[in-house]
Amino acid sequence: MLGEAESSGRSPESSVVAPGDLSSICVVIADAKDIQSLNALTPRVEQVDCYFIREEFVCLSAGLSPLDSLRAGADEAERYGTAVASELCSLAKELLPGQRLVMRLLDLRSDDAAQITTGVEVDHEPNPELGLHGARGLLQEHHYPQAFQALRAHVRERLGPESARVSFAVPFINDQDEFLRLRLHLGLPEDMPLSVFVETPAAVHSAAEFCAAGASELFVGTKDLTQFYLAADRGNHLVAPSYQTRHPAVMAGLRQAVESGSSTGTPVHVFALGVDLDFYVQHLPTDRFMMCTAELRQLAQETNSR
Repeated sequence: MLGEAESSGRSPESSVVAPGDLSSICVVIADAKDIQSLNALTPRVEQVDCYFIREEFVCLSAGLSPLDSLRAGADEAERYGTAVASELCSLAKELLPGQRLVMRLLDLRSDDAAQITTGVEVDHEPNPELGLHGARGLLQEHHYPQAFQALRAHVRERLGPESARVSFAVPFINDQDEFLRLRLHLGLPEDMPLSVFVETPAAVHSAAEFCAAGASELFVGTKDLTQFYLAADRGNHLVAPSYQTRHPAVMAGLRQAVESGSSTGTPVHVFALGVDLDFYVQHLPTDRFMMCTAELRQLAQETNSR
């Protein structure tokens, strides 16, 4: 590195907010070890009542290639769903009383899919980030409904009444129409809860409609939402100064999502980087947040050392 590092304008001090200041913490995890390590913290972080995992991470743990399975016919799709369910059940067994598990449905971009898919051709997209994935991708996977039905059946069989502690969230979705079409595509009964992962400006605009359509919960993905609001790729260091998780436009979007949930009694969790937590707690009308495993562990350690 040549020259002086640019200041981020943020204080290097430890967080002022402690876990006890929050009513609910949903932790983003990659595997069962994350649940085990956080539940083993002393003293326990009582506010952790939810763990959130992506279906792609479940596939990684199970050695599954989603597109190879889903496009090999209904029988393979069902086997895929059962394998995913088996992993979810193993995760669910690590939960403590009062905790639950949310799986974000498959959101596999074409560039990632190309690296793990061998049996079928993956279409090349010039901009996979804005391409065929998330809800729009699931709507085009003809055998995903069979996989999802097999998944739910296996979870119910393995966990019994405890299966109610496992729920699902729709990723990369824009509006109520996509939400209702996906419910129909998956063949979900009216009483089955389904939450929404809000990560596009259109989804923020549709937050009230999601709640009205029966979304059981909203999870706000701040990292992607920031890059879409500000047209700044979060993986491109050349535009890093423009990627601002506290930008007024971003904050307005987060506030709108929270208020849309509050007006209908729908729970809303906002993802917060550790460096933003104090600011978000101060400026957003919520005390329900999402955090990654490492940052929550650090927050707990800082709190205990005070």
